[in-house]
Amino acid sequence: MLKIDKLSKTYKGGKKAVDNLTLQVDAGDIFGFIGPNGAGKTTTIKAMVGILDFDEGDIFINKLSVKSDSIGCKKIIAYIPDTPDLYEYLTGIAYLNFIGDIFKVEKREREERIKKYADLFDLTENLGDIISSYSHGMKQKLAIIAALIHSPKLLVLDEPFVGLDPKSSYALKVIMHDLCKTGSAIFFSTHVLDVAEKLCNKIAIIRNGKLIACGNTDDVKGDGSLEKVFLELTENA
Repeated sequence: MLKIDKLSKTYKGGKKAVDNLTLQVDAGDIFGFIGPNGAGKTTTIKAMVGILDFDEGDIFINKLSVKSDSIGCKKIIAYIPDTPDLYEYLTGIAYLNFIGDIFKVEKREREERIKKYADLFDLTENLGDIISSYSHGMKQKLAIIAALIHSPKLLVLDEPFVGLDPKSSYALKVIMHDLCKTGSAIFFSTHVLDVAEKLCNKIAIIRNGKLIACGNTDDVKGDGSLEKVFLELTENA
């Protein structure tokens, strides 16, 4: 579902944020992408979803190249940044319908998905309110619902659990598992290593733009905890 092939990105001033990164995410995977601050996680994610250009390598979404067919890739992915940037002066429901129009989601399917996810996140009663009146957590929930409207083949999330209450965090984990059962894949970055260890079947650890561990979660953490392995690898890499 996702193949990153020898990806490199250097910013002005010579800082190499991502250095020859290669990894693969298959349909059904919940793939955790972890690393210290400044390791290159967000740069990698922004390159994947077509926000940032990159210098070398390529990225493929369901065998489509982000470089040569960015629109085709964007039709089948959804991206939720750590701080969602929403249209503050729309109501919640107007925003969701706007996103549904962009992805050409049929009306009945759209209404069913909005109802399902808004109920799950306890947001149904607030959909008629202006987004500027929402709390950070409510905006995060709205962004998640918007991302799910077109049933993406690849869901990309940057620190998705920040700002969510425990009930909503649990709901998002259930949604992740349900999506993967239908053949989609999840790729997300997080600093919450306990969540990554329990939720992800695969893990990649990045430091200074380089991949230092990647594989099945049980293989990466071995006999210890993911937290212990992460600290050992990132301190000694």
